[in-house]
Amino acid sequence: GVGGGGGNAVSRMQKDFQIKSVDFIAINTDAQDLDFCVAKHKIYIGKNLTRGLGTGMNPELGRQAAEENRSEIIESLKGADLVFITAGLGGGTGSGASPIIAEAAKEIGALTVAIVTKPFVFEGAQRSKIAQEAFIKLKEKVDTLIVIPNDRIFSVIKKETPMMKAFEYIDDVLRYSVQGIAELIAMPGIINVDFADVRTIMRDAGSALVGIGLGSGQERAITAVNQAVNSPLLEVSIDGAKGLLFAVSGGKDLRLNEINDVAKIIGESVDPSARIIFGAYHDRKLKKGTIKVILIATGFNGSALKNGESSIINSLFSKPPMAEEVAVRNPVIKESEAAVAEKNAKENKKD
Repeated sequence: GVGGGGGNAVSRMQKDFQIKSVDFIAINTDAQDLDFCVAKHKIYIGKNLTRGLGTGMNPELGRQAAEENRSEIIESLKGADLVFITAGLGGGTGSGASPIIAEAAKEIGALTVAIVTKPFVFEGAQRSKIAQEAFIKLKEKVDTLIVIPNDRIFSVIKKETPMMKAFEYIDDVLRYSVQGIAELIAMPGIINVDFADVRTIMRDAGSALVGIGLGSGQERAITAVNQAVNSPLLEVSIDGAKGLLFAVSGGKDLRLNEINDVAKIIGESVDPSARIIFGAYHDRKLKKGTIKVILIATGFNGSALKNGESSIINSLFSKPPMAEEVAVRNPVIKESEAAVAEKNAKENKKD
């Protein structure tokens, strides 16, 4: 976690995360902020430069601070196969230091994934400009970049939602993104997905989508996959993805035909020549009768993404998609609608 926003996210992740092979590191120029962070490992950067007072929305100071402690950052990352960098873009430390930390992670040979937020519109043009410039620099340094625009949270919270609760939602989106990818690697599978599979899909992938969906009841597999693919937090669809990894988890009652249902819907949404890797595993933490679908989609062409950005799908906070959205994003619906239209046309012709 880099900067104040990244540190807050890491603090929440460490409290709720249950995968032992994941270590948490908080990196900041603000000494007081770093003290409040509960991450097990902390790196105080730019001590001589900022004297513990932060960067005052100056990303150049954030960059210099990370350079000042570059060797310490590299040492802390040694041995890692996969490094997640999480930060709130728009400030000084997260925006300036994150690209340097990404360089350090790549230097040790780790698969490097950044999951970052972009500021609310009401935070002003200066923060937005800083965030966009940081986004461009960071994208050049990481294997995969996932962006969460903070403004999308308004589509899933109520007007009366307290501010701190809304920020918790955003932190949860960050957490579930990291957790979803980590679970794919760490959980023993019925049909196994390992780190090599994740690396194949995410190495030098650029833009990416991470989707998580839960389903229960008779059509639980369909519910879970549609939630993973459709969400108010989603800026783009998975249409056109050329690399896709998905995993289905459930109890011992998980059925093969349910995996097939998930694969069919996902397969019809991506590029016909897409490389698809899938897995399945039992997850004791899930409620009885629940199925979870996790997907990672990469390899988009420029037209698929707004401003070249990737996006986060996390349907744990999603509302049911409107019919118009489903018709656009779900080819199964489109096929059924086409069949009805064709039938009606034939009947009209007979009349």
